[in-house]
Amino acid sequence: MTSSGQQYTPLQIAVHLGAWFPLLRLIVEALTDDLTANPIQHIEQRTGRAAITLLFLSLAATPLNSLFGWREPIQRRRALGLYAFMYAAIHVVIFADLDYGLAWSLIAQTIFEKPYLIVGALAFILLIPLAATSFDVWKMRLKKNWKRIHSLVYFIAPLVVLHYAWGKKGDFFNFSGEVARPWAYAIVLVILMTLRISAVRRFIASIRTRVRFPFQKRTATP
Repeated sequence: MTSSGQQYTPLQIAVHLGAWFPLLRLIVEALTDDLTANPIQHIEQRTGRAAITLLFLSLAATPLNSLFGWREPIQRRRALGLYAFMYAAIHVVIFADLDYGLAWSLIAQTIFEKPYLIVGALAFILLIPLAATSFDVWKMRLKKNWKRIHSLVYFIAPLVVLHYAWGKKGDFFNFSGEVARPWAYAIVLVILMTLRISAVRRFIASIRTRVRFPFQKRTATP
């Protein structure tokens, strides 16, 4: 039960359980000595993928509403975004602390030597104001500026895909090496961005007027 006496919805439960699962799995793997031969890299990769996945799920909320008239994902968007930031922060802490021992000069040198780290650092820095202002009090205080700040997510999402693809071993554009997951994320991103185009949304809305989906609210007949 929530504090207001309302039950949690199945989607709400799924969001929270699904978001905590990657971290709990890492903890179990650590306790059972099952973090592979390179545990730091393993944790970095898993937390990074969790951050991207949750960020993309938050971006999927509006298209799900446009496609199916399902409004609840929009209510879960903030939680998904905050969980994405949580995993991004863990990802950065693992890199800076466990991987480089907080040797800041070495960290800075490494970042500037590897362009994919510059892209990842930029994406994380841009995520910070989104996470900090995600609460309703900031939405009321910032008004129109709140929407401008949170529109940065459309710039951040391609950056995280580029960071992930660039950091993998292989040639992304020639489909060689470890590029299957980066390509999957890139395709999902293109689909999510396409569904936000006004003409596409109007087309989908016209279809919704003719087709009833399970999540759409039925309007009462007069």
